[in-house]
Amino acid sequence: MSLQWHEFSSKEALDQQLAASIATELKQAIAQRGTAGLAVSGGRTPAGMFKALRTNDLDWSKVVITLVDERWVQPDHADSNERLTRENLLQDAAAAATFVSLVNQAATPHEALAEIEARLTVMPNPIDVVILGMGDDGHTASLFPNASELEAACASTALLAAVTPPVAPHQRITLTLPSIVKSPKVIVHITGEGKKALLKDAMAADIALTEQYPIRRVLDQVALANVFWAA
Repeated sequence: MSLQWHEFSSKEALDQQLAASIATELKQAIAQRGTAGLAVSGGRTPAGMFKALRTNDLDWSKVVITLVDERWVQPDHADSNERLTRENLLQDAAAAATFVSLVNQAATPHEALAEIEARLTVMPNPIDVVILGMGDDGHTASLFPNASELEAACASTALLAAVTPPVAPHQRITLTLPSIVKSPKVIVHITGEGKKALLKDAMAADIALTEQYPIRRVLDQVALANVFWAA
């Protein structure tokens, strides 16, 4: 495992460069096999990058987009990652992309796993580009410290797992650790001095595997991960 840091003087510069890097990877995948897969994270951090990415000149009709993880809420809910992705990424040229939702009408994500996993058969496997965020508790995707389903989600051979966060609201559906680390391009997108320090501390901590932050457990299984960071 190694991390390649890309540090920027502003969030705007980060957004533009990260968007350009993602677009390059997608173009290469399309050229190689006619389609490309992208898994993105939600939250406030990627909104500017999404707006920069959606105007890139590539054949969006050949791109399949899904989420790294989703809260178990409907797409019109204020907390929905899908809603933010549709509003900020799936516009302009990128409206031609295929989007695979990670929610349905089931009462829980646990009940929905089989149906949603079947939807993802349209997604290239492995996914060409996976964009990860990181929470203040060291979680990434919806792999939360101390979640009862964490160890299963770190070992599963399936694409998806259902997770109940110990503290954060809403049950979640998430890509499993193995499905994330299969991607040839794993990118961590974070901002702020606190997140930078947390990630560096997490990667350096000399502690048992099950005590490590989930972000460390993911990145330890990636040959080379790129970190895009701005203060």
